[in-house]
Order: sequence, then C-alpha cells, then structure tokens
Amino acid sequence: MSGAPRPRTGNHPAPTRVQKSMRSLSCAVALLAFPLATLAQTKIPCSQTITHPLQPRTALSIDSTPAGLQIVGTDQDELHVSCTAGSDQDARNIALQLSSTANGNKLSIEGTHAQNGNHNLQITIEVPRRTNLSVRMFAGQITVEEVKGDKDIEIGAGQITISSIHAGDYRSVKASVGAGEVQAQAFGAEKGGLFRSFSRENAAGDYRLQAHVTTGQIQLLGNAEQRGDGPKPD
Repeated sequence: MSGAPRPRTGNHPAPTRVQKSMRSLSCAVALLAFPLATLAQTKIPCSQTITHPLQPRTALSIDSTPAGLQIVGTDQDELHVSCTAGSDQDARNIALQLSSTANGNKLSIEGTHAQNGNHNLQITIEVPRRTNLSVRMFAGQITVEEVKGDKDIEIGAGQITISSIHAGDYRSVKASVGAGEVQAQAFGAEKGGLFRSFSRENAAGDYRLQAHVTTGQIQLLGNAEQRGDGPKPD
C-alpha cells in the first residue's frame, strides 16, 4: 500500500544510520589530518624544543636567521632541535617551524634582530647520522659533525666547518669563497684570497658536498685534523 510506513533497521531509519556513519568518518579523517596540519603551521618559541621522527637518508633543509648552528649526527631516528638566545626578550623574538616538503622536511628559524644587533642565538640540531642536508643562512657559523649524506651549505658572511669527513665517501666536492679561505685539510688542500675554490671528483664516492661562503672561511676536516695531529697542507 502507498501509505505503508518505510521499513526500519534496528531503532533508527536507514537514512539516519548513514548520516551518522558519514559524520563519524569525517571526524576520523579530521583527526588523522591534524598532526600534519600542526606540523606545517605551528611555530615554536626558542624556549621550547622540537622532537620529530626523521628516518635516515631523509632530506632536511634549514633556512635560518643569523645564528650559530651546530648540526650533529646521532644514532636516533628523529630530529631534535634546541635553542638558546642572549636574553629572554631575544628568545621571544625567535620562532622555530618544521614543515613537510615534497622531498623531506624543512626547518625554518625566524626572528627579528636584537637591540644590540646580536641575538647570541645558538641552535643545536640533532639528526640521524645519514641525513641529506641543505642549509641557507645570511650570516653566522655552521658546524656539521658526524653526518654522512649529501651536503649543500651556503652563508653570506661567516664560517662553515664540516668535520668527520672521509674523503672517499664523496663523489663530488666543491668549496668556494668570494673572499676568505678554503681549508680542505681532509683533502690536503688550502687556498686563501679572492674567489678561491677547491673541487674534487671521485666516481667511487656516494655523496655530494657543496659549500660556499661569500665572505669568510670554510673548513673541511677529517678525524685526524679534528684531533690536531693530521698532516699539514703545503
């Protein structure tokens, strides 16, 4: 009969059950997406730390305001970032942000200049020992220790020091300064002056190393040079 009531399933009409299921699915999807959105949008003050899973051989790009960056390889499968500044006010002016990229992750370190022109900003970045690094900074000091992988590092003014280098690990090495010194002790070379550069190719190597400083110094150190007992270049 046309006036007969629609059949029910359980205690609810069928359309109501479907609507509730769709709402539940939408909530679940939103909960799954939340950590990714948080990773891409949240800025962490310098007074806090960042800890995030990071698999070996992942690419990490770093874009930093002038600072002292110490990048250290560890046996942990995670990224850990800690920050100190010259004063509480300086620390409040610095923000750390980690976001996902098509090739890996990006760490941005942003902030305004301190009143005295120097944050005394120090950032320690711990990464898995096999990590591909790309670093850009206008001025400051960058130290990389115990990290295997590709390295592409550039600063405008200051110093880049890469240690624990095994020369045979690199298929391509290019280091250059606009004005300053390239001290490639790990490869037995040292050059100083204007527009100085050092390069080396090794078909058997695994990694690529590129470092550039517009004004300042580059040091490429092996284990012996770190201890101060390595051979002195001519």
